[in-house]
Amino acid sequence: MESKKITVTDDLLASRGQRLLNLIMDLAIGYVIWITIGTTIAIFADVANSSFLKTWISTMGRAEKGLSFAVIVGFYYYLTELYFSRSIAKFLTKTYVIMKDGSKPNYKTILKRTLCRFIPFEAFSFLGGTAGGWHDSMSETYVVKKVEFEKKKRIIILP
Repeated sequence: MESKKITVTDDLLASRGQRLLNLIMDLAIGYVIWITIGTTIAIFADVANSSFLKTWISTMGRAEKGLSFAVIVGFYYYLTELYFSRSIAKFLTKTYVIMKDGSKPNYKTILKRTLCRFIPFEAFSFLGGTAGGWHDSMSETYVVKKVEFEKKKRIIILP
């Protein structure tokens, strides 16, 4: 069977409002995961009576907390977008990540997309005239509205 490719058009792209909502919700979810992991480590340190872990958790500075949060959020984005082509926020806003031809991004593309999120001021790249941020343009991915994309995909694939 011949595979049909879909070209991403402006009407398929997620709105800036959806993208902003995705960012806010994903950061909130990342924060909950970060707090959960920290609490789990603290409880484990208490149960195991580990003075090393207790000291480490209680003396973490801002830089260590920021780095640990960034690592957790990075893993969150990478794993959810790699396996589902969407984060939890994208699931809630009915959007997902695709390549320009409508295919699912591979692991290298998702890794590139995730790493680009850590470029300083990357979040402000949405303020320009482009449809997406630097993590979209540099990884050559798009965030599209699921319903509209699925409709177009059905129309193109039908004989």
